[in-house]
Amino acid sequence: MNILVVGRGGREHSIVMKLAESLKVTNLYAAPGNGGIEQVATCVAIDEMDIEALLNFAKLNNIDLTVVGPENPLNAGIANRFMEVGLKVFAPTKEAALLEGSKSFAKEFMKNYDIPTAEYRTFTSAARAKQYIEEKGAPIVIKADGLAAGKGVVVAETMDQALNAIDQMLVSKEFAEAGATIVIEEFLAGKEFSLMAFVHENNVYPMVTARDHKRAFDHDMGPNTGGMGAFAPAADITADHLAFSMDKILQKTVDGLMEEGRSFTGILYAGLIMTEHGPKVIEFNTRFGDPETQVVLPLLKNDLVQVFMDILDGNDPKLEWEDKFCTGAVVASNGYPGSYKKGVELPSLEPAEDFYIIHAGTKYAGDSLVSDGGRVLLVGAKSSSLEKAAAKVYDQLKQYDLSGFFYRNDIGK
Repeated sequence: MNILVVGRGGREHSIVMKLAESLKVTNLYAAPGNGGIEQVATCVAIDEMDIEALLNFAKLNNIDLTVVGPENPLNAGIANRFMEVGLKVFAPTKEAALLEGSKSFAKEFMKNYDIPTAEYRTFTSAARAKQYIEEKGAPIVIKADGLAAGKGVVVAETMDQALNAIDQMLVSKEFAEAGATIVIEEFLAGKEFSLMAFVHENNVYPMVTARDHKRAFDHDMGPNTGGMGAFAPAADITADHLAFSMDKILQKTVDGLMEEGRSFTGILYAGLIMTEHGPKVIEFNTRFGDPETQVVLPLLKNDLVQVFMDILDGNDPKLEWEDKFCTGAVVASNGYPGSYKKGVELPSLEPAEDFYIIHAGTKYAGDSLVSDGGRVLLVGAKSSSLEKAAAKVYDQLKQYDLSGFFYRNDIGK
């Protein structure tokens, strides 16, 4: 098969690495890819938002399956366009992807289908939003309605933080149109975990659980990021918690989408929190999570190409998982998630049997590998325990000269 992966980040590198293991692959392409992806696949200089150029490439190169990684092309309708011309694509339509594209839509959807989540209100007026916060108090959560690269969420622990967040989104327009509407939610206490599943129409096939670390610095300090590392599985999530999450959240969600004519094919990601009343939804994504994918896919025993084809054909892929733990720590550019320099040279990075390296924001400048984003790399490892997997990761990170970059020291600890 000829396969095209759309995207340029760590999630896409992880997908490409897993696809490259398959004997079913003849040619593997990535558009636009990154410095790590080009070591495994043929990178094509097409932006992930240039849907017509991607479509033409797929036609000209007899692409049998396109896998879409990032959220922006999904919400722009890439799956719809590929399906219109009869090309096979593993991705939700823009109608289904709205579950991630609009937080206000997602909250209303969950309310309509009785899916457990935080209480909320939606606002476009800064004055009314501030009045609501004065009534509710802190801690409280403020979210930009649209896509904001994982950064449009503020968990405000004080009233000042909450009011500043409203000003950033509705007055200063920091997130442009994505923040023109905001959702204000009650603060939920508990441990977060991520549950991704392969989905086709009413069929849901869950992956192992994972736990992401969103804050920039150790001990969950600093601003929210797209994710500074993750581990899988989250061992404190019991079989009962998992069954509840499957039945009352994921299955209800895909059934509701079907009912609304938003039939879902692709990856459904539920960002969940274990409250005293059981799991509740913090957010939905309609694609592989990042960085959770980088620690979940390495545990998958199945041929990923066969999994995709089984799902699309309506067959049970019979997922099998290694009985191990996987941990990954993100190396980020100094200044992330704020402003940062690009083009900073990276040390020589050679993966080995005990660990692996996923590229997120890298490119080649001549023969040198340099940074090309906020989150630059993820160093991951598998082992029989979470502690051993984390130790492997940090033993390796200590070997590199990472001046100009930073990472958290407590992923998986």
